Amino acid sequence: MATLNLDHLTKLPVDPDFLAAYRAHDLVVADGRPVVWLAAMAKQKLELMPGSDMILPLCALCAELSVPIALVGSSDDALAGAAAALKEKVAGLRISYTHAPPYGFDPAGKQADAIFDDLTASGAGLCFIALGAPKQELFAARGRERAPTVGFASIGAGLDFLSGHQVRAPKIMRILALEWLWRALQSPMRMVPRYAKCFAILPGLMMQALRER
Repeated sequence: MATLNLDHLTKLPVDPDFLAAYRAHDLVVADGRPVVWLAAMAKQKLELMPGSDMILPLCALCAELSVPIALVGSSDDALAGAAAALKEKVAGLRISYTHAPPYGFDPAGKQADAIFDDLTASGAGLCFIALGAPKQELFAARGRERAPTVGFASIGAGLDFLSGHQVRAPKIMRILALEWLWRALQSPMRMVPRYAKCFAILPGLMMQALRER
């Protein structure tokens, strides 16, 4: 599962490997309201499904089916906190594997191969990936071949939210489609340039959506 947002739409046209990884996914959901709005302009109905909001429902389904999960990405502390939070919130959930790759991790390298081997050996049926784009999507696409018994869901900062290492925007800001502003205020050096690129491509995307009506 990939979670489409404007940041991804800035990368997909210029990164052929990222595009190929996206095309290898079985499921792509609308992670940002602008994606939903653009679809509406093109007369295509989409429902907003942020990756962070899908973690608990997917975990509940795995617990019901007795399918262990795995957590890959973020940091050791964040993974420990996220694992504790998930076990508290989802009765019967089994977490069979956690791993926080080091800085500079290559999703196509030997370290990734070792993780895929460990995932397969762990018996996990679903792996939540929190590596950021495009690494998490590249990792998931490669996992289809290297660990075919495991499903992969890219969730960005979802594990950091669960562990408390990042604070998600208040619900009212999410309802008003202002989560981007909250994240920009929390981490301006990293997020402001990203959102500037996102806003820059909006006019072209809007024209494309109108043409597709």
